[in-house]
Amino acid sequence: MAASGEPAAGEAVALVVNALRDGIMQGRFAPGQRLPEADLVELYSASRGAVRTALVQLENEGIVERERNRGARVRPISLEEAVEITEARAVIEGLCAAKAAARATDEDRHRLRALGKELGEAVAAADVMAYTRINQQIHRAVRDIAAHETAGLMLDRLRTQSVRYHYTVALLPGRPSIGLTEHLQVIETVCSGDPALAEHTMRTHLMSVVEALQQLDANLHRIVTPG
Repeated sequence: MAASGEPAAGEAVALVVNALRDGIMQGRFAPGQRLPEADLVELYSASRGAVRTALVQLENEGIVERERNRGARVRPISLEEAVEITEARAVIEGLCAAKAAARATDEDRHRLRALGKELGEAVAAADVMAYTRINQQIHRAVRDIAAHETAGLMLDRLRTQSVRYHYTVALLPGRPSIGLTEHLQVIETVCSGDPALAEHTMRTHLMSVVEALQQLDANLHRIVTPG
């Protein structure tokens, strides 16, 4: 039994898993970065057993990879894999948008529109960090309104794996303005209460992100093999 004030074993593992996911999504842990158990024990005030179990769980999710005698590191994701992940997200987040459209309350609609306003302010200020953060908050809000637990668990894994590429996409010329228009359309279709329209709009938005990722790939090839 855990001592008073200390989390139970399962809770301790969940705390480490969530902290590492957030750290990877927010760029505190870079692709390929080593994750020494001793450092994580100190950082999260967790037992070595909880840290090891958390790393195993994240390895099963494809977020971390462990190597014999070398420990764990953040698993690098190729651009091709990021495209596939975003295509999968288009389907799952389309479902979430449909569910959200059917379930959204007046309070939910107010929150979504407030986030849309914040996103517009970030684009006007050319604040890419704020744009990326609010972008994620909008997607998370739609998912939370949908209240689809299975979809949510799948999205935890997919978004964490590909997040660094989506930050890079936001740096493409004109992309934040395009993203703003698309997110405002997602928000309004969810708020409209039309599940089919909301699903279509979310899928269209994420397939637009796929096109932007492919543009990154084309730019990379031009740099590597200039013609």
